[in-house]
Amino acid sequence: MAESGVREQLHELYRDHHAWLFDWLRRRLGCRHNAADVAQDTFERLLASRNALQGQRIPIDEPRAYLTTTARRLLIDRARREQVERAYLEALHARAQDVAGYPSPEQIMEAVQALAHICAVLEGVSARARAAFLLHYLDGWTHADVATHLGVSAKMVQKYLVQVLLHCHSQSR
Repeated sequence: MAESGVREQLHELYRDHHAWLFDWLRRRLGCRHNAADVAQDTFERLLASRNALQGQRIPIDEPRAYLTTTARRLLIDRARREQVERAYLEALHARAQDVAGYPSPEQIMEAVQALAHICAVLEGVSARARAAFLLHYLDGWTHADVATHLGVSAKMVQKYLVQVLLHCHSQSR
């Protein structure tokens, strides 16, 4: 299908369902601003997936179900990102109690921004590779422990870690 047909399809989907999706998100989140952000991100994700498919028309039989599934996944991603940020801030606070010279608010903000960037980069790899990376590098699990948890070999865990590190390196250029 021509690119203009894909644009038209997305425009129609946006026109027909954006208000409904916004209301659905507002009820779930209790905040108009967050609902607007997630609704926008939902359509951006849809646009990005269509671009990745190089303009192929993918029929959406149930547009509201498709949009809510995408929005739920974004909410899960957002919750995970906030959980990482919260854990980092809690760790900083705990260390601040023990150390006289703890990070300034600016340093904390830079670290949170760096974590957000890392989360964004990690969205570009498979779920298993991301899990292996987080379990190994953040939680300190051994390759064998990660392999057992994911149900793969230790060699596959090594491949996942290399894949993530190469992806991170390519994104940092």
